[in-house]
Amino acid sequence: MFGLTFDKLLIVAVIAAFVIGPERLPTYAAKLGGLVRSLRDFANGAKSRMREEMGPEFDEVDWKKLDPRQYDPRRIIREALLEDSPAPASSIKPVTQSAYAQRAARTLQAGAVPPFDSEST
Repeated sequence: MFGLTFDKLLIVAVIAAFVIGPERLPTYAAKLGGLVRSLRDFANGAKSRMREEMGPEFDEVDWKKLDPRQYDPRRIIREALLEDSPAPASSIKPVTQSAYAQRAARTLQAGAVPPFDSEST
């Protein structure tokens, strides 16, 4: 979490104890305990509300699969690329002319109406 290790948190706690002082330390420790307790109650309330709104489907959901810490873009891209089967060789045509030359080769027959897209105008 934010690159904090137990050692760093211990150092921050010792510095906070010196800054706050022994007179006010119990008060702030009680406030911290209350904050942690209220956050835990909030999380449990959200969980019970989800269970209530989703009904029996709540237990069927694999919550570990939805954990954002499981997200690895390299793995997802690798799996997506490996799942696609290669295109059949018969559908691939070699390019003999440039796109400009191909477009210029398409001409309208005498009396033919050019294509018109009513949604684009």
